[in-house]
This record gives sequence, C-alpha cells and structure tokens, in this order.
Amino acid sequence: MDLCRWLFAGGPAGLLRPLYERVLNREVLRATVPEHVAIIQDGNRRYARAAGVSSFDGHSRGAETTEMVADWCLELGIKHLSVYTFSTENFDRDEAEKEYLFELIERKLLELSTSERVHRRRVRVRAIGRTNLLPKPLQEAIRKADAATRGYDGMYFNLALAYGGKSEIADAARSLALELKEGRLKPRDLNEDAVASHLYPAGGVPLPRVDLIIRTGGEVRTSNFLPWQANGSSAPVHFCSPFWPQFSRVEFLGAIRTFQRSRARLAGSRRNQAGFPRL
Repeated sequence: MDLCRWLFAGGPAGLLRPLYERVLNREVLRATVPEHVAIIQDGNRRYARAAGVSSFDGHSRGAETTEMVADWCLELGIKHLSVYTFSTENFDRDEAEKEYLFELIERKLLELSTSERVHRRRVRVRAIGRTNLLPKPLQEAIRKADAATRGYDGMYFNLALAYGGKSEIADAARSLALELKEGRLKPRDLNEDAVASHLYPAGGVPLPRVDLIIRTGGEVRTSNFLPWQANGSSAPVHFCSPFWPQFSRVEFLGAIRTFQRSRARLAGSRRNQAGFPRL
C-alpha cells in the first residue's frame, strides 16, 4: 500500500477515511464500471480466530459483508455480482461448521425472497453449482429465491454453491456429449458458444464474461472460480489483505479502480498497436 493510500484509508484513527472514500467514489463514477464482478470471499475463519470469536460468528459477519457489497454494486450499476459462497472442496469441512453454513445460507436466501429492496430493485437471485449435493432445506430455499425473483433483470446476484470451476466445465461437457449422442447437436456446431450455453446456470441468462475478480484475505490465487468466464476475458484480479468480514467500501472502490486502470491500459495498448505498423 502506498503512503497516500495508507494515510487516507488506514491512517491515524482513520480520520481521513471518509474523505478518501468520497474521492474514490467520485473517480469511479467518472469511468465505466465493470459489468460482472466475481468475488472470492476469503478469510471468515481467520477473521474469527484473530477476533477471538467462533467461526460461526465469522461466517455470520461475512454474510453481512456480502449484503453490503450487493448494495454497493446496485448503487454503481454493476449488472452481475457472483460470490464464491461454498466450493466443492468445502464439503471436507467439519460437520458442525457445514451445518451452520447451510442454515445461514438458507436463512439469507429466504430473506432475499421476501426483501422489499430486492423486489424494488428487481434483483435476480440465482445459485450456480451442483446444488443437488446440498441439504434439501437449502435446495428448497434456492428454489424459492429463484421463483420469487424470476424475470427480474435489475441486477443478477449469483451465489456459487457446491461450485467448482472444473466441475462446471465437466458438467457442460457431459451435457454436450448427451446432445451429440442423441443427435440434437451436430459436431460442426460444437464451438465456444455451444460450450458457454451449457455452463451454469442451467437455462436462463448465462453468466457473461468476468470483468473483475476480487479476492480478500491476502491469498493470491483464484481457486477454481469461474475459469471459463474469467480466464479468457483478460479480467484483472484485485488481491487485498482484509479478511472478508473486514472488507470495506474503500477497498471495494479501490478494486473498481483496478478494473478501470486495467481497461485504460488495454485501450492504450490497442491504440499503440494500431498506430505503428508491424515490422
């Protein structure tokens, strides 16, 4: 973190933080915002250990952060928000922790189903992943949220549940193979668009390419999250140190600026390439 950012974002008692947030917000609104933001919400359990609270409290506070970030995306006009909520690898966790997580996610989905703000802002709530592996009550909450927001297109809020990028591509390949076998798809029509149409979610509006990846918690990897949608799109990745429950609006706006600077550099590179002949 450079000195200027330290002074305004985390300096003594954070006195200048509101000013820095206003400056960042003004800068962000001057340029194009990403259409699709994908977030790897990392650090709930490490936050809990550092704060001396239970891992359950860490997950609950992380869920509150997710709700705030969804509001920030609505304010900025971001069309798609995808959050890595529960991966296929997370099934290896302690049974008590999984049970709490499933109940927490179920409760939040049911709240979203009846939320006045969700319906007023026409937020489409969807789950992506192998949701058939989840407990039945959670599957039912997913169906209720899906049904309650079907047809909305104000913002797409995509929760990756029982999700793995390799699993998504494998499931798409299996579905395509079945269509080829049954003659519903011809080999000559098997292209990138055909693959993309079989990715999650099944049916409905597919996920567009990812414009920005954010990962909290200090890790510098993307952990098998949306590889098809992100890896071929030149999406910048904003790695940051705060644990997910500590993720702030200042850090979020900084991530949007990462996207905007990357977009400006890419546009400049293309102009340079167009202006100089190949040797």
